[in-house]
Amino acid sequence: MGNLFGRKKQSRVTEQDKAVLQLKQQRDKLKQYQKRITQQLEREREIARQLLRDGRKERAKLLLKKKRYQEQLLDKTENQITSLETMVQNIEFAQIEMKVVEGLQIGNECLKKMHQVMSLEEVERILEETQEAVEYQRQIDELLSGSFTQEDEDTILEELNAITQEQLDLPEVPSEPLPEKKPEKVPTKARPQQADMVAAS
Repeated sequence: MGNLFGRKKQSRVTEQDKAVLQLKQQRDKLKQYQKRITQQLEREREIARQLLRDGRKERAKLLLKKKRYQEQLLDKTENQITSLETMVQNIEFAQIEMKVVEGLQIGNECLKKMHQVMSLEEVERILEETQEAVEYQRQIDELLSGSFTQEDEDTILEELNAITQEQLDLPEVPSEPLPEKKPEKVPTKARPQQADMVAAS
């Protein structure tokens, strides 16, 4: 039980995933720095205007130099962000390529196993049997579609006449049931003429 609950799950996070995460974190930090510097440059520009209005030209000039230096840093920051994003895209695309290669490898192994199960001779045999079946079906279709020779027509006509003659020779079978035969009654008395003849003799 202790081993069961104490076993650590295998992490699915790869080294490439960790590298991408770190690069994105650095990119986000640079973007935050870039935003902060941009806001600061806007404030310093307003301060320089105020100094000029107050007649403090040297102070305004010094502030603009600082502003120019920060603008250069801002340009470098932009280049660094672009480099980081390019690196992230390259790593993610490389991961996709790896998955594609793995998929191709699995597919090739599957094809090899299938080829081992079904040889070239087996495929040729199946194709030959299929062709024979198609040809046989074509012959049946031609027969059923009326593509008969004169000999076929004569044979069919003879068979039709024979079947017709058989039907003419056979007696008709009654469709209604036959009536039941009733037993005859024996007379118990003689007829009057017969009785007179007997008395006369």
